[in-house]
Amino acid sequence: MIDRYMSPSIEDIPGVNARAAFSVDSASVFREQDDLMPVNLDHGLSYMPWGADNQMPYNMLSLIESDETVSTCLLWNAQMCYGSGLHYNTDQASRRIKNDVTDWMLDNSLPAYFLGTCQDLKHWGFAVTVLILSNNRKRIARILRKEAMYCRFSPAKPDGTIANVYYAQWRNMDNPDAIEVIPLLNEQNPYSDLLARMQNTKQNKFAIVTRTPTADHTYYPIPYYAALFMGKWYNIKKLIGMAKEAKLKNSAPIKYHVEISDKYWDRIFRREGITDRVEQQKRINLEKQNILDFLTGAENSGKTWFSSFYVTPDRNECHDVKINKIDAGATEGGDWSTDIQEAVNMICFTMQVHSNLVGSVPGKSQSNNSGSDKRELYTIAQALQKPYHDLMFLVHNIIIKINGWAGVSVDVPFIQLTTLDENKDAKSVTINPDNNVNQ
Repeated sequence: MIDRYMSPSIEDIPGVNARAAFSVDSASVFREQDDLMPVNLDHGLSYMPWGADNQMPYNMLSLIESDETVSTCLLWNAQMCYGSGLHYNTDQASRRIKNDVTDWMLDNSLPAYFLGTCQDLKHWGFAVTVLILSNNRKRIARILRKEAMYCRFSPAKPDGTIANVYYAQWRNMDNPDAIEVIPLLNEQNPYSDLLARMQNTKQNKFAIVTRTPTADHTYYPIPYYAALFMGKWYNIKKLIGMAKEAKLKNSAPIKYHVEISDKYWDRIFRREGITDRVEQQKRINLEKQNILDFLTGAENSGKTWFSSFYVTPDRNECHDVKINKIDAGATEGGDWSTDIQEAVNMICFTMQVHSNLVGSVPGKSQSNNSGSDKRELYTIAQALQKPYHDLMFLVHNIIIKINGWAGVSVDVPFIQLTTLDENKDAKSVTINPDNNVNQ
């Protein structure tokens, strides 16, 4: 985890009416500086790790869940992608096919599957769907979502294809036998690959990957919002929250912000041979106290030392630690309302969410858009989901084709907010001319 060693905290500086805020460097979650090598499993299998330590999605989720704005924006984007839900339109189908589609949908929870797929695409940039064949292997009987953060890919073959998806609890992997191996259909032509496998193999379960194309295509794409964690605004927003908490508790201002990367603790534990979890926590507390003692000396001397690395009292240079002095003169006694609004707006901008739509702009005075502006913003947000829908439709078009459902099409209607003169709050609209779902 991104905080597997040190959790953010605020500590008193001895002998000084001031405090120091310790936090984890959010950019350290992206530890893929070196080429990743496959990890070998039993039975001759191997997988590509997600990040240098295979913990990147868990580390990212920890950062997401620790910030109200980021988590809310991701939920909003997933709900926008969901629209009015996934619909199998049977207006042009025969009565027999309509009944067949109805029975199939009763056996598959499409709302839960589709919302989960939207969550995976917005969080991680890819989603994994499993198709399960019927007993006679002539049709697709079930469709399941495999949570992307628990999926890993096997190394690509020389022709670029990936053979398997591995589904397991990778956070604490202590039982290799618990890994589920699912054959992966060719990402370039999954329909033809599925037809061939239905005829030539006895397997009845196959995975399809829905992947958002990115500029830097890897096994596991880096989501666009990762810029938040590699930049500064995410950390600035968290620091403001910590400063407010410190001020409310005992009115002691935060004078220093100490930002520490997990790699710093890795090196200390490796250098000193500390493996026990309890001993590691004791060493963390000792190092934090050393830093506080150093800051006390800096305060007493009236000087503060700035550097891109921290020098311990024994003069050893330890990188990945940043000590920043906070000028509390301008904000002491204030509430940082302007700064927090700026930080929230930068996060919303990166997440492509207008802050007025989710109500995430704090402060005593709030700007607000008119109803017409909000309706337009809502419409724009839903229209921008079309590329994701086109990517997700491939799975369902394959199901329709394999099951022989002539006259059936798939669509995700939008929810369009209306004006008062239409005598209703909202209506569903579609851009698919074959589906007549306007209401």
